[in-house]
Amino acid sequence: MSVEQVHLDRVYRRLEEKIHEAEFLMEDAAKRGQVGTPGALAERDAQVFRAGIHLNRLNNEFEDFLFGRIDLLRGKDGKKGPDGAYTAVEPAEGAVRDDNTADIAETLHIGRIGVLDEDYAPLVIDWRAPAAAPFYRSTPVDPGRVVRRRVIRSKGRRVLGVEDDLMRPELTAFLDGDTLPVIGDGALMAALGQARSHTMRDIVASIQAEQDLVIRAPAASVTYVEGGPGTGKTAVALHRAAYLLYQDRRRYAGGILIVSPTPLLVAYTEGVLPSLGEEGQVAIRAIGSLVDGAEATLYDTPATARAKGSSRMLRVLRKAARGALELNGSPNRLRVVAFNRRLELEAEELDRIRHNALGGTAPVNLLRPRARKLLLDALWARSGAAGRHTDPELAAELRSSFDEDILTEDPFVEFLDAWWPELTPQAVLAAMADERRLGRWARRILNPGEVRRVARSLKRDGRTVHDIAMLDELQAILGTPARPRKKRDLDPLDQLTGLEELMPVREESQRERAERLAQERVEYAHVIVDEAQDLTPMQWRMVGRRGRHATWTVVGDPAQSSWSDPDEAAEARDEALGTRPRRRFELTVNYRNPSEIAELAAKVLALAMPGSKAPSAVRSTGVEPRFSVARDSLEKTVRAEAERLLDLVDGTVGVVVAMDRRAEAARWLAGLGDRVVALGSLEAKGLEYDATVVVSPAEIADESPAGLRVLYVALTRATQQLTVVSGERDVPDADGVPDLLRD
Repeated sequence: MSVEQVHLDRVYRRLEEKIHEAEFLMEDAAKRGQVGTPGALAERDAQVFRAGIHLNRLNNEFEDFLFGRIDLLRGKDGKKGPDGAYTAVEPAEGAVRDDNTADIAETLHIGRIGVLDEDYAPLVIDWRAPAAAPFYRSTPVDPGRVVRRRVIRSKGRRVLGVEDDLMRPELTAFLDGDTLPVIGDGALMAALGQARSHTMRDIVASIQAEQDLVIRAPAASVTYVEGGPGTGKTAVALHRAAYLLYQDRRRYAGGILIVSPTPLLVAYTEGVLPSLGEEGQVAIRAIGSLVDGAEATLYDTPATARAKGSSRMLRVLRKAARGALELNGSPNRLRVVAFNRRLELEAEELDRIRHNALGGTAPVNLLRPRARKLLLDALWARSGAAGRHTDPELAAELRSSFDEDILTEDPFVEFLDAWWPELTPQAVLAAMADERRLGRWARRILNPGEVRRVARSLKRDGRTVHDIAMLDELQAILGTPARPRKKRDLDPLDQLTGLEELMPVREESQRERAERLAQERVEYAHVIVDEAQDLTPMQWRMVGRRGRHATWTVVGDPAQSSWSDPDEAAEARDEALGTRPRRRFELTVNYRNPSEIAELAAKVLALAMPGSKAPSAVRSTGVEPRFSVARDSLEKTVRAEAERLLDLVDGTVGVVVAMDRRAEAARWLAGLGDRVVALGSLEAKGLEYDATVVVSPAEIADESPAGLRVLYVALTRATQQLTVVSGERDVPDADGVPDLLRD
């Protein structure tokens, strides 16, 4: 451990030097702004931007960034990569002697960012660099050049401990003349046993070989990843985003979007990317936060969600967008004066014109110019002026004069604004809250019960995650009319230097442009969909619009799907991904649950998806799941079990209940502290806790057609201990085991 402390001290000294260099660049760039020339100002902006990013990155990584080491045999070739490390994967001939002894030829330390010494030799290799791949890929079956892999645990500038994995146990290796020591019981098991908090830790120090294959997979087309609970799907998705940016920053300057199923999972994961050496270019958004200005705060009932999320809703929205033009007392007569004549169009002709205008394929708001032209054509025909001139030029000139006169008439302008108003998605959705009106638009698409449930849900204050997808679809159906560009404000610095006379509108700096594009971005260069099995057809359409020209990583597990019609969702997913080729990976190892919990969950998996294979758990704790029956009070039983688990584990306790019990369960746990949290069954996706209390499996299983799959998710959140509490609807046996969990 002392050897690693010496190396860590050296790295920190070098980091301090780099921070001082970045601070000097910032000061020097600020001075350039005092020169007062356009060139100096542009150079200042660019240099401050670059130096600021570098300084921020160095400061962010000042905590716990050195985490690994590999000791390597001499390589097959002597080629060095850009980070100064040799790139050979296989050992050279004669690297292992006939008596099964060998010398360590190279030692590499792995960290969150790369650090070079004064002579440009690597002190730390960035975890994403090719030279770091053996740290993750090497196994005792296929060790390559790696003899020993070491995980270093540190806090700040102090090394707390090391854990070694020997990749070539049959080999006697020497480092600087001494036998290579092996310390600890294994890095992976040590990492899996750590206590959980309410935020996700990165797995950069414990990535396993099958996970690393996904993280470093080429980004072309679609990378599709399946894996059961605990296989690290979400962590792999986040690490893949950081890796892609490291590999090809120019290509992904358009940004990477990570779509998560719930705000809880966003909050749980959003701290991971900065710790991996990346931030700024990656947006992590909940599926209910993809539309700017709208946020999902409510939940629909399962029956309402099925209606809103189905692809049938697309037909309803298209009819609603057109039908909304007739709302708010749409006028049924147009009267104008032209050529000293009063011209009128009655309701029947106006309806015909609207119908013809809507026959186009353009968005409704963008069809307004077409509707205006059709109105002018009808008025022109009504005026009788079309036959006044046989000369085409004179006829065209007369028509142009006619159109110009009509378009400046207040009655025509007022009529057009009322007859073809600019519609907003919010206004159309509000119109759909009228049950009778929605019934007309949804005739032969939704049944009366679905119409009633959807209309009533839209009357509530606040939006659900399914409403957000409908708003986004309406935005595409309606379109946004072009707006004149606003003149940019002057930079105060330009005014101070008198440059406003030379540059009335200053060009954007690189930083300003990057910030503006990030705010305005609706399409991305790469899209990562986490827990993809939960997306509805309407949500797939929404996500697809954000990646029309992107490469994709789609991460999911059909066995955990909460959507009732996976085939319909798969069809919408394939439409969103288009004809891009697919590359498929499968994660097969459960690193979260001990085998005792995994075996119990597998019983529910067999009911939910017969024939499906659960991932293999890598460890056993010897602690069997506990079963408790709420004989008198569910509240008292659940609270008592939560208190018991808080005493047994150092980290967090999650209490998972059916969705309609969330507020009630939060009251049960009041006063127990912030280590315990109550959450609904659909909110548990992707999260993990040291211990979990699952309340009434029957309630969770019965709340939707996908209830058994949702229950499977709930049972696989715990890393150490699981308690199942039976309620009124469960049928426990003498040992308290509910019927859904018995053999």
